[in-house]
Amino acid sequence: MLSPGTSSGGLAVAVLCKSRQGKEAQKGSLLFDDLPPTSSTDSGPGGPLLFDDLPPAGSGHSGSLATSVSQMVKNEGKGAKRKTPEDEKNGSEELVEKKVCKASSVIFGLKGYVAERKGEREEMQDAHVILNDITEECRPPSSLITRVSYFAVFDGHGGIRASKFAAQNLHQNLIRKFPKGDVISVEKTVKRCLLDTFKHTDEEFLKQASSQKPAWKDGSTATCVLAVDNILYIANLGDSRAILCRYNEESQKHAALSLSKEHNPTQYEERMRIQKAGGNVRDGRVLGVLEVSRSIGDGQYKRCGVTSVPDIRRCQLTPNDRFILLACDGLFKVFTPEEAVNFILSCLEPQWGRHISPPATVSGK
Repeated sequence: MLSPGTSSGGLAVAVLCKSRQGKEAQKGSLLFDDLPPTSSTDSGPGGPLLFDDLPPAGSGHSGSLATSVSQMVKNEGKGAKRKTPEDEKNGSEELVEKKVCKASSVIFGLKGYVAERKGEREEMQDAHVILNDITEECRPPSSLITRVSYFAVFDGHGGIRASKFAAQNLHQNLIRKFPKGDVISVEKTVKRCLLDTFKHTDEEFLKQASSQKPAWKDGSTATCVLAVDNILYIANLGDSRAILCRYNEESQKHAALSLSKEHNPTQYEERMRIQKAGGNVRDGRVLGVLEVSRSIGDGQYKRCGVTSVPDIRRCQLTPNDRFILLACDGLFKVFTPEEAVNFILSCLEPQWGRHISPPATVSGK
C-alpha cells in the first residue's frame, strides 16, 4: 500500500457454503469432512445496503421447498368449503409466510480455508481470521439468531503490527459488542455493532502506536464477513475484496459477484473527504504515499481524511451460493475475480462445474 516498496505477497480465504437442516443444523456438524484439512482453524498470524439486484437464486432447493409447502397447505384445505376471493387472498399471504418461516430453518454451513504466499518483503504483512462458529461466544438472543460466523483478511502496509493487531482484536471487540438481549431490529443492531467495533479497534491501535518511540506508522486494510444465520454482513476498509460465487440455473454458469467496495483516493467521494480534511491526492495516493483512503492504523494520515469507518453491505445467502472469496489486492492484480473463482471451482466438487458467466459486479443501493 505504501510507495515505494515491493510486493508483500498475497493472502486469500475461501468460505465454502453448504446447506444443513434439522438435526445436522442443531448439532452444528461439519459438512466438509471430504475436503482437505484447513491450514488455519481459527485465526491467522496475526440502513445496510441490500443486494436487491442480485441474480435470482433459481429454483434449486427453494423450488422443492415451495412445492412441499404448497402441497401441505392444499391437503389442509381438503373438505373445506369453497373459498371466497378474500379468503384466497388471505390464504396466499399465509402461504408466503409459511414459506419464509420454513426456509429460515435451513442454515447454510460455512467453513473457511486459507492460502497465502509471502512476496519479496522480509516479512509477511497480511493476516487472516477464520472462525467458523462463534455463536457461543457471542451469546446472541436465541429467539432471533442461531448461528454466527466470522471471516476476515487484513492487508498490512508499513509493517506487520496493524494487520496483526486487527486480526487479534477486531473479532474480540465484535464479540463483546454483539447484541446479547432482545433487539427490535437485528439488521440495524448488527450494523451499529460493526461500526463501533471498527472504530474501537482503530482507536486502540492508534493509542498503542502513538505511545511508542518512535511512533508506529503501520496500517492495514480490513475485509470482514460476519454471517448471522443466512445473512452476510460485509464490512470493508481499503482495497481488499470479497467475492461471492453464485450459480445461475438459467445460464447454468457461475457468476462472480462483488460484495465489497474498494476505497482508494482516486474515487470522487474519497478524494473530496481527504481534501476537505486538508489533505491532497497526488499520483493516486494520499499525499502521494498511501494508496488506500480507509484503513486501520496509519495515524499520520488520519488528520488528512483517511478514516476507519467501514463500508457495510448485506447479502442473503441462497442455495445456489458456492463460496465467498476474501482476498488482498495482490491477488486481483494478477487474476480477475472470474479467474480466481474459476480456479477455486476447479479444486472443488466436479458437479459444481468450471464455467463462469461474464463479469458481474453487483453493488448495494
